[in-house]
Formats: sequence, C-alpha cells, structure tokens
Amino acid sequence: MTERKFSQSGTEALLKKLHERPQTPLAEWLRAPAHVHYMAFRMSDPPVQRKASREEFESILSAFSVPDDHIFLHETFGYGVKETATGERLIIVWQAHTEYYNYQLWHLPLPTWAEAAFGSLTFPGYQFPVTPLGTEVCRLDILLTLDAVPSRERMKSLLPGPVVYGSRVLDEQTTVVTSFTPDEQGRERYWVSVGQPQGVASRLKDIVDAVVRIETYYHLLLMQKPLFSAAVDQVYKFEQVHLKQREVISGHIGHADSQTLQRWLNSLTQDLLKTNRIAGRLHFELSASLPYDKIVHATLNSLAERPIDSYRPVSDYVLGGITGVAEGYQQLLRRIDTLRGGFEGIISIIRARVDLILEAQNLALLQSVDKTTKSQVILQHTVEGLSVIVIAYYLAGLAGYILKGLYEAGLIKNANIASAVFVPIAIGLAFVITTVSRTYLHRKLAGGHAPQEEHKDDPQAG
Repeated sequence: MTERKFSQSGTEALLKKLHERPQTPLAEWLRAPAHVHYMAFRMSDPPVQRKASREEFESILSAFSVPDDHIFLHETFGYGVKETATGERLIIVWQAHTEYYNYQLWHLPLPTWAEAAFGSLTFPGYQFPVTPLGTEVCRLDILLTLDAVPSRERMKSLLPGPVVYGSRVLDEQTTVVTSFTPDEQGRERYWVSVGQPQGVASRLKDIVDAVVRIETYYHLLLMQKPLFSAAVDQVYKFEQVHLKQREVISGHIGHADSQTLQRWLNSLTQDLLKTNRIAGRLHFELSASLPYDKIVHATLNSLAERPIDSYRPVSDYVLGGITGVAEGYQQLLRRIDTLRGGFEGIISIIRARVDLILEAQNLALLQSVDKTTKSQVILQHTVEGLSVIVIAYYLAGLAGYILKGLYEAGLIKNANIASAVFVPIAIGLAFVITTVSRTYLHRKLAGGHAPQEEHKDDPQAG
C-alpha cells in the first residue's frame, strides 16, 4: 500500500513538473521600452558546472540585494527583480540547459525614457558582479521599443557592419532589425520595435527568447567548425593510409608469414585506436548538431517572418551561415565510422589468416605426435620381444647350470641335450612372464584410483 502511494506521488510530481511553466510569472514584470543584455556560456563539464552556475546566479542576486519575495529559483531556471523607488526595474534571468547556460539582464526604465540607446545598462549602480563559467557562446544587446523603426540611414549608424537585416515577425507590429556584427563590446545589436503598448508585455519574453535561441544555437553550430576542419584533414590522411594498407595486404596476404601478419596487426591496431579516439571526440562534440539545426529552423518558422522594404530578411543571414553545416558534421561522423569499420574488417581478415596458420601448425604437430606414438608402439613391441629373448636366455642359462649339476650327479645322461630341450620351454616361460607382467601393470595403472572412489561412495566410511 505504501509503495503504491509512493508511486502515485512520484507520478503526480512528474506530471506537475512536465506541465510547469516557471517563466510565465516573469511576464508580469516586463514592459516596454526595455534594454536587454544576453550572454550564453558553453559548459565544459555540464554535470558540475550546471550546479555551479546556479550558485553563481544566487551570488549575483545577493550582490544586487534582490529581495527574497522578488526571487524565483527553480532547478534550472530562476529570476530576480530589483526595483528602485522611482519604478525602474532590473530583472536578472538565469537558465541552465544541457550544454550551456545563459543570463538575460533586463533593464526596464521609466516609460518616460528619453531615447533608446545601445551599450551598457543604465540601471543605477549596475555592474555585472561575476566572471561567468565556461566558453562564451554569444553576447547580445537588444533594445525593445514602442517607437517605429528609424530610417535605414539611422539604423546603419546604430548597427555596426556593412549589411543590415530586418523582418516583421509574429505580427504586423513587431519588427526586428540587426546587422549580426559584434560591436566594440563584442555584442550583436538588435533593434526590436514592438508597436502599440496594449498586450505587449505578454509577448516581450517570447520575442527575446526567439532571438536569443536562434543566436545561441547558430553560434553553437558554428563553434565546432575549427574542430571539424582539423578533423576532416586527419580523416583524409587516415583514409589514404588505409587504402594503401588494403592494397598491400590484399596483394600479399596469401603468402605472408606469421611475422609479417603480426606486423600488419600491430600497425592496423594502432591506426584503429587513433581513429577511435578521433571518433569519440567528434561524436561528443558534433552529435548534437542536427538537433541544434532543427531548433534554429523551427524557431525561424515560429516567427512567421515577413520581409520589409530596404532590408534583407533576417533568415537570409542565419540560414546562409548554417545551411549544410549540420549535415557536413554528420557526413564526417559517417566517414569516420566507415573508416573504423574498414580497419576492423582488415584486422578480422588478418586474424582469420593467423588462425588458419595456427591450425595448420597444430595439425602438423598432431601428425608428428601420431607418428611418434606409432614409433613408440613399435619400439615397445620390439623391446617386449627383446625382453622375451633376454628372459629366455637367462632361464636357459640357469637351467644349464642345474642340468649340469644333475648330469654330474648321474640323474640325467646328457646335459647338453637336456639344455637344448629346455630352450623352447624357457622361451614359453619368458613369454608368459612378460604377458602376465604387462597385464598386471595395465590393471594397476587403470584401477589405481578405484579404491579411493569406492571408499568415497561407501556410506559407512569415516
């Protein structure tokens, strides 16, 4: 009964966790205009650094003296709200993912905010208090404003880079403009015009989340390009070496001796180990590329992007940068798996050849043992025959002495004739003695352990 209650309780907790939306209450704190800084960091050891990032977030909340009743902290998500007496707000949002974690720092100035401006957050006394963990993925500087999009010339002066991209997203009122070029602080700038203030707060977080999701996974995909390029060269070299090895081995394996086969095995095993090391690292680094690519495409589709005059669509830049990248990563992984399978196949063939040589040697050894056994049997019969002759000789010699004594005693007439007559008898006695001795020894050797086994089976023993 207790186990059933525990199971039901665990199921209810799981369902509650699946349906929980911890970010929903955050929308109540948001408004436009707003200035958002975003930063994402890739963790080198996620199980350890994910927990450390949570502790880092708690230290940030403490540094900003965020009131406890304005803090929400979940296992992988949390936020804190700091509000001044005049109504300005600083919202620190933290979220930990499988491979990375990020911060969204929202400065919500007063509605009378004079003019939107990129750069540092102007919240009173603001200074980011820690150095985050891991490798930086990207930094964004996002302005959310109710104003219409400025002229193209004005936008080119606000956004660094040679080309400006812009699109309408979600609805006819929301416009996103960016240049995808980092500024002097390393941040990519986004101008987001959200239109009329009615109902804006409910979609502000969705707009920012979509932008940062695209940017984060875009950069995560491209961050692996240096590793990918270096691995392509390594795999190419291994493929060339493997082709040459296959040609040499295929042409000489039929008449190669055991030393040559052993040398090939050692060389191929070393190459296989190197390939396995490369494959292990690349699978760890590149296996998530397909999900990341799908996340970018799915997020772009969810924005329902529509072009605007004088700007290239935002998706042109994003898709132009990642098209074919994930598939290229997967193709490299398949090439490595094929290469590894080729090494394993050649090694299996050589081992089979070695096994055949060993079987041939074992067969030759068995044939040699069989010949030796037959020779031993022949030698044994020869020795037994000689033994009969020797025993008969000694018996005849002993009988000769006896018969000579009987002759001297006058009991027989001719000792020589008697000795001659006794020779066949001596041979027969020698044969009987040899046969009886051989039979006794065979029985002794065959039944040497019989008494112990009978004693072990006797229930009265002991």
